[in-house]
Amino acid sequence: MQLLNNPSLKYKAPGSFEETRYEKLHNVICDSPTEGSLLIAHRIARLILEKQKNKEMCVLGLATGSSPISVYRELVRLHQEEGLSFSNVISFNLDEYFPLAKDDIQSYHYFMHTHLFNHVDIKPENIHIPNGEVEVDKVRKFCIEYEKKIKDAGGIDLQILGIGRTGHIGFNEPGSHRNSQTRTITLDHLTRYDAAPSFQGIENVPRKAITMGIQTILSAKRVLLMAWGTNKSEIIQKAIEGVISPMIPTTYLQLHDNTTLVLDKEAASELTRIKTPWLVGQCVWDAALRSKAIAWLCNSTGKSILKLTDEDYNQHGMSDLLASHGSAYDLNIEMFNRLQRSITGWPGGKPNADDKYRPERATPEKKRVIIFSPHPDDDVISMGGTFDRLVAQGHEVHVAYQTSGNIAVSDQDAMRFLEVAADVLQTEDNKRLHELNQAFKEINPQHPAPRAICELKGSIRKRESLGATRYVGIPDSQVHFMNLPFYETGQIDKNPVSQIDIDLTIALIEKIKPHQIYAAGDLADPHGTHRVCLDLIFTALEKLKSKSFMKDCWVWLYRGAWHEWDIHEIEMAVPMSPDQVLRKRKAIFFHQSQKDGVMFQGNDHREFWIRAEERNSSTAKKYKDMGLSEYAAIEAFKRYFF
Repeated sequence: MQLLNNPSLKYKAPGSFEETRYEKLHNVICDSPTEGSLLIAHRIARLILEKQKNKEMCVLGLATGSSPISVYRELVRLHQEEGLSFSNVISFNLDEYFPLAKDDIQSYHYFMHTHLFNHVDIKPENIHIPNGEVEVDKVRKFCIEYEKKIKDAGGIDLQILGIGRTGHIGFNEPGSHRNSQTRTITLDHLTRYDAAPSFQGIENVPRKAITMGIQTILSAKRVLLMAWGTNKSEIIQKAIEGVISPMIPTTYLQLHDNTTLVLDKEAASELTRIKTPWLVGQCVWDAALRSKAIAWLCNSTGKSILKLTDEDYNQHGMSDLLASHGSAYDLNIEMFNRLQRSITGWPGGKPNADDKYRPERATPEKKRVIIFSPHPDDDVISMGGTFDRLVAQGHEVHVAYQTSGNIAVSDQDAMRFLEVAADVLQTEDNKRLHELNQAFKEINPQHPAPRAICELKGSIRKRESLGATRYVGIPDSQVHFMNLPFYETGQIDKNPVSQIDIDLTIALIEKIKPHQIYAAGDLADPHGTHRVCLDLIFTALEKLKSKSFMKDCWVWLYRGAWHEWDIHEIEMAVPMSPDQVLRKRKAIFFHQSQKDGVMFQGNDHREFWIRAEERNSSTAKKYKDMGLSEYAAIEAFKRYFF
């Protein structure tokens, strides 16, 4: 009973929900995935405790994937530190690949035991996960029995869901029927493609799965669906605002009267009330919202800023903006000036210049700069032109590669480097070479990559990075390979962030005492490394902000290979000439292991250098279309205040 009064179990996320004519599913929006995960974990804990108080079993429907990992981590903490018992919990998992052995590291059986069941006191006989090893001719019988077990347990009290990019819940792919129950299903190609990196290639991803059906999910008494990141924003908008359709199975949740979607800001960013709130109701027209609305209006009308009229504003739901802030002329001039002042060829500040309307300070003339790069190529992919400009203009530029990036090197590439080393050494007797060759022969995709192979792949990426930084023109002493421990698991799933990760980040900032920090603000990274690395920087800044040198430190966020800042968000735009675009391309090309079939592309099949160039040229075109000067390309940044 003492646990029921524990404040930590009364956590309430600062979510928001407004009933609008657009939204058909209840949702709350949290500031971060951490807040959303806490909300869900503590809701589960309260239900478990309520059932214990009434001497009842608590039946949970559980999900897998990257989204619920933090939820399970918090449940484990509540059990280990605050005594939350799972002795009255019965669990039913949504799905499992078929066929797949239970001890395969990609199996959901392995996932659930690794992240939850091995760390709490749930009774083994109360754990139910679809069996990926059942014989083919017995699958149908197994599925019928799985449904019966759910009914015999009294039905699912709380079902946890994630959402796939196809809109699937569980493995209910597009085309799934509302009345479907637990069954085998053929996986959509996009689902298999998304899973390919985990399986070391799409050819290793099972083509089928066993999944609870739509009817099974809708039979749960309560449903919580979680979604984090910009890569989920489009499907979330369709799920919440779209019509019910078997082509987007998540829309079936509109038929459930006790469903809540828990989202972070990025996942919610395409909702109408977030993206274009003036179409929903009255707004508080601060400077940021004015810029956002005018940029949207330019795009909607096909006009540049200075050509917008009062009529354009009125016809696009912004009459109250005119009423509260004057004529179109005044609003247009304000927006035009803001964008014009964001453009600078001096990302480190222009010496001896009036910097009143410039993005960066003129002093000190020569700045110490840290470019934090989550992976060993994000620096040149995301801001290679600005990097080059900072060096050319005489600033002391340091690059900090936060992770080794070793899992992004294919076995084939690593073996090629190993064979080159053997040819150069002209011997097969070298002990280290022999050990590495043996490790490749014994590699098992069902287990994390051996440490020796991880080190080889990390070395490949390190040497590629040094090739790029030497080309840009900084000494090796200003290149820092942090190799943060959270990343070093030999697989896609990463360790929780530790104090060591935080301390290493703090130590580097304290050592350099930078005037500028550049960090990756791109949260669309399909495996979350960018988010973790950014949170580590934010944590370090919070701990260091009282230091005197931090008063002179400005933080600029760049975006990576997946998305760019919207034009209204950009606070510093660094233009590039055609020659500078080519220099950036050459710097990216030093990362040869990431060319021609990179392992972690996300949903974009273009090579990273092509994405970068097209993204930068697209940003330049947006500026031109808004009525500003035309450039070959632009890299964009947003300032972060700590």
